[in-house]
Amino acid sequence: MDNKLEFTTIEEYITQAPAETKAVLQKIRETIQAAAPEATEKISYQMPTFYFEGNLVHFAVAKNHYGFYPAPSGISAFEKQLGKYKYSKGAVQFPINEEVPYDLIREMTLFRLAENKQKAAEKLAKKKKK
Repeated sequence: MDNKLEFTTIEEYITQAPAETKAVLQKIRETIQAAAPEATEKISYQMPTFYFEGNLVHFAVAKNHYGFYPAPSGISAFEKQLGKYKYSKGAVQFPINEEVPYDLIREMTLFRLAENKQKAAEKLAKKKKK
């Protein structure tokens, strides 16, 4: 994607993506929405982002891959399943010329949702103790 473009919504991001990637980006979006219906959409770091009690996951398209960003905890929890993909501390790359693992995206989103809910509950419990 052209780094000079500024996006304010996920809809805009997908609309301005290369034609051959739009359907996959929309399916990634729908996969995340289905896993975390209570999450809200926004743009963060110029990437489509889902937010619930903090950022849940981001996704994006690059020249040769779709990026999925479930935070470092999301990567470490799924390292075995990520073995065939290129990944780093907080990101995984799904090659554009391969089938995107939507089930894995769903599982990672569910993991991050549970994690954010747990953190929010702990924060609330601490506040009540004061």
